[in-house]
Amino acid sequence: MSSIGKMMVLAGGIIMLLGLVFWFGDRWPIKPGQLPGDFRWQGKNWSVHFPLATSILLSLLLSVVLWLVNRK
Repeated sequence: MSSIGKMMVLAGGIIMLLGLVFWFGDRWPIKPGQLPGDFRWQGKNWSVHFPLATSILLSLLLSVVLWLVNRK
């Protein structure tokens, strides 16, 4: 039962962090998708958005979170 409790606390913490991100997200000076490494090309009738820096940042954050969860 203790593993279920730990997972519920972890899920609650993640939901709380996501809530804070959505609550204060519009006040942050740097927004995801608009980082210096995100590329955008626009033409007359088309546009392409490639969020490279945002993808790398999210990958690093998720790696740290999963490392913290899986360490013993």
